[in-house]
Amino acid sequence: MTILIGYLPAPEGEAALRAGFAEAKLRSSAAVVINSQRRGASGAPTEIGEDEIKRIVDLGKESNVDVEVLQPDHEDDLPGTLNDLAEEYEAQLIVIGLRKRSAIGKFILGSQAQRILLEAEVPVLTAKA
Repeated sequence: MTILIGYLPAPEGEAALRAGFAEAKLRSSAAVVINSQRRGASGAPTEIGEDEIKRIVDLGKESNVDVEVLQPDHEDDLPGTLNDLAEEYEAQLIVIGLRKRSAIGKFILGSQAQRILLEAEVPVLTAKA
């Protein structure tokens, strides 16, 4: 069994890592960190490089958690990708970070986090930065 952690290089991603590693240690489980680049996303980069992957693996080791980092494409269906990976890795839990958004922002843009919460096949733990 594993803990699936959604990660983007942002404070919310760091909060998800901390919470996910704590849950993995508590449950004596491995962690699979999912860094899935948002295609066409503007603003800050969402994909991480080898140095960041090594840092994440090292953070897991500090918590005595085995960590694997994956970088799948999700073609605008991140919740579906997470569900597929949760099934493939027999995940007990999905951990994601949340950021504060205005009501208008949620209404106009929708929310990947909301879709993950509603469509996940396993329990979801959310962490705020």
